[in-house]
Amino acid sequence: MPEEIQSGDKVGSVSADRYAEIVAELRKLVETASRAQFTIGDYALEVEPMREHGGAAPSDELFTVKDSLFRLSEDIGVSYSSVRQARWTASKWPKDRRVSGASFTVHNILASIADDEERWATILTPPEGRSRWTPDEAKRRTGRQVAKPVTPQEKVSAIHSLAQDEEVAAQVTGDLLRRPAVVAQVRGEDKVRVVEELTREDEVAAAVAPDFLRRPAVVAKVAKADKVKVVEELTRDETVAAEVTTGLLRRPDVAFRAMSDDTARHQVNHAQVERGRQAREHFEETSPVAPALRNIDRSVEFLDLVTACHAFVAAAGRVVPGLRDRQLGDDERTIVHENVARVRATLDWIETAVDTGKVDVDGELARLLQGE
Repeated sequence: MPEEIQSGDKVGSVSADRYAEIVAELRKLVETASRAQFTIGDYALEVEPMREHGGAAPSDELFTVKDSLFRLSEDIGVSYSSVRQARWTASKWPKDRRVSGASFTVHNILASIADDEERWATILTPPEGRSRWTPDEAKRRTGRQVAKPVTPQEKVSAIHSLAQDEEVAAQVTGDLLRRPAVVAQVRGEDKVRVVEELTREDEVAAAVAPDFLRRPAVVAKVAKADKVKVVEELTRDETVAAEVTTGLLRRPDVAFRAMSDDTARHQVNHAQVERGRQAREHFEETSPVAPALRNIDRSVEFLDLVTACHAFVAAAGRVVPGLRDRQLGDDERTIVHENVARVRATLDWIETAVDTGKVDVDGELARLLQGE
């Protein structure tokens, strides 16, 4: 009875016993067919013996090897490829080395074993657990693609074989990458290559980048230099840069480090002066007391002082409402209280200077103004 078939089982639509009978009959036919194919190969060898690699037929021969074999195939009604294959297989298996229990197909597959002794010994020793060679087992032995893949590597090879066409490979890859369990087993370096290839198009990269940047764990692994480059690229727009910078300078440590840079500090001072100038112009254009003031013989210092007060009040009116329902940290509150103290001291100093004309500052006021 054929291997792995037990009495009482069914194969297809027939019982195991009937299947065994069919197999027995067909094996007889296969042996007959194998002998017939070997016979064709032997006669083809007689017509055209095998030649050494690079050898040539006698110069007076009327036909080349192919022409001779093609004529033979035409005369017997068999395809040229069948005659050529039968000839080659017969050349690898002398009559006394052919095994009756192995099909011509198995002989043909194992014929690719280069060493004669190894080839002849192999066909006499079927794989463990089997009484005879099968075409797939013979292909495994010779490293060829099997018809029914079993091991993971055989399945991978089969997929590669079927996906040689670029369009097919693209569709298969897309389907596989939709399966999380599959993606999880892809090596890290291969994932990187996949992402690089998939994001070569700028529009795709732009769509993917925000998703990555929303994941703190991903951002945490980005190198410092790369983070700087990303921020520079994202803040090329002046409006975006202004909003981001304002938010960053509200963080004491960031503000301190930024002001340690001479260029940054110079730009901030320049911006403050420019903002004061603009505030002064705005005051002169919009303040209800501006017309009266224009009729007073006033000094530049007087105008600057009034403008500074107006700018401070305007800035406070814009910023303070933003603190609604917001709880500042202890460090933040401490910094604000220190600056409020400096402002109060400055206001007292201004009143004293205006009322008395004395602009001298005592040691405590000087320390406050210097932030000590």
